[in-house]
Amino acid sequence: MQFGQIRQSAALHPGKILLLLVIYATLWFGTLNYRHLIPSDEGRYAEMAREMLVTGDWVTPRYNGYKYFEKPPLQIWATAATFQLFGVGDWQARLWTALTGFITILAIGFTGARIYNARAGWLAAVVLASSPMWVISGHFNSLDMGLSAFLVAALCSLLLAQTSQTQSSTRNWMWACWTFMALATLSKGVIGAALPAMVFVIYSISAWDWKIWTRLRLFSGLILFLVITAPWFILVAQRNPEFLEFFFIHEHLQRFTQDAHSRTGPIYYFVPLLFIGMLPWVAQLPGSIAQAWQERSSTFSCGWLLSCWFLVIFVFFSISHSKLPGYIIPVFPAIALLIGKRLDHLLGHTNSLSIAWRLQAIGFAVLAGIGFFFLSEIGKQARPDEIEAYAQYGYWIIAALIALLAFSLYASFQAKRNGISSIVSYAWGFFLCAIIAGTGHETLGRAVSGIDLANRVKNNIPANANLYSVRLLDHTVPFYLGRTMIMVEDPDELRFGVDQEPALWLPTLDDFIIRWKEDPSAYAIMVPEQYVALQSAGLPMQELDRDSRRVIVKHPDSSNPTQ
Repeated sequence: MQFGQIRQSAALHPGKILLLLVIYATLWFGTLNYRHLIPSDEGRYAEMAREMLVTGDWVTPRYNGYKYFEKPPLQIWATAATFQLFGVGDWQARLWTALTGFITILAIGFTGARIYNARAGWLAAVVLASSPMWVISGHFNSLDMGLSAFLVAALCSLLLAQTSQTQSSTRNWMWACWTFMALATLSKGVIGAALPAMVFVIYSISAWDWKIWTRLRLFSGLILFLVITAPWFILVAQRNPEFLEFFFIHEHLQRFTQDAHSRTGPIYYFVPLLFIGMLPWVAQLPGSIAQAWQERSSTFSCGWLLSCWFLVIFVFFSISHSKLPGYIIPVFPAIALLIGKRLDHLLGHTNSLSIAWRLQAIGFAVLAGIGFFFLSEIGKQARPDEIEAYAQYGYWIIAALIALLAFSLYASFQAKRNGISSIVSYAWGFFLCAIIAGTGHETLGRAVSGIDLANRVKNNIPANANLYSVRLLDHTVPFYLGRTMIMVEDPDELRFGVDQEPALWLPTLDDFIIRWKEDPSAYAIMVPEQYVALQSAGLPMQELDRDSRRVIVKHPDSSNPTQ
């Protein structure tokens, strides 16, 4: 029925939709293994999952061997399970992020088709699938995509519940909503429930829609939420009494109200990120929100709830004292639904688009063309050992610009003849531009990852040897070496963990020097400057190997393992 509606209203055959979906999925998942992991999130969460699998402790998360309670473990569980099934590697570490991002695109299409119409749903999915920040985030191993996916799943379930025609359907979708909020909470903390709650309160006030509270299944939904979330919180608190204060006070209250995490930014921090993240569709955003405002009513209004979702989350993180780019990823699917509805309205019954759309497509084609004149700027600030890598990345940028230029021109050409084909072509240009530029980052990220250094030394470090990390927390080398390290003097973000188990680290450089002299089988990793300083101090060391960012040394009395 829905495919038929799309074909009738937009001259797009369901077979073509399936073909486009297969090609998109191939590119989406097929590029996961091209890049190596980079600091800090990608290496951190991959290593935590590896340690969970190795130790068999699925309750107490650890990073580099130390207790790490900054976030709940749902994604770590999923990645550890992936490692168990498919082995430890780069694409396996990113699979959870890629799956949740891809499924969310499908969920947005399904929800849009149900609450609006089939064409609006298809267009919403196209908008999200081509939004640069969503594409990049779907290929980056961090917690933000998993959190966003479950938050958006809760939002979609709420929309479907409130537009359902039967009481049983409303009940089931609301239970799904509570389930997804619970999974969001297990992904990144109480924000998984707090954000939807804030959005709902603001929506009720601004739309003056209070009857909706009677349809939320508050009692049974809260029980379901607790059944899913409470077991891990209870277990981890029983085993680690220090968990509750650190997790709820330090990681939630203080993160929002204080600058302790050194992630501050101006109140407009997320404005350019929103602009870049939704770049192809920024021009449609004001009209989409205006249309939602006009259509709001005292009964349930999907468009206005979506607008509140976007505005509340955006404002909340803008005034927070802790700011990172990934925090606003949950707003993009809501924006995609709004813009999908807007584009459906603009297409009308003629399936053609106005001159404004043609100018928009031509404008981005021109910008892509201008980009070729700035290729020489790539790598201008590169270090001497990075010049070749930046030169190689330039070829990836050229390919990305060509894709954007070609598809934007074709979208302009198609605007009057076949509006939906024009929109899809335009979206393909931005998706390809983002996926090519993101994948090509391997030319720069390989050195940062430390994979080559790790591969060269891995078999030369005995399994039972102590490996010290001197004034350095390397986020990727432990994963590629497949072993944890003993922190020395500067624990970085592991401060809480070393405070809980002080016997597992060396708090001063002098302590390390004493231990080093007593441990003839020891190995250590440090930055080159630290290596020079210790050499100058006369510490006996033998360089095992190095790259541009780190040096691995061994005690001169240590013996090489049999190769």
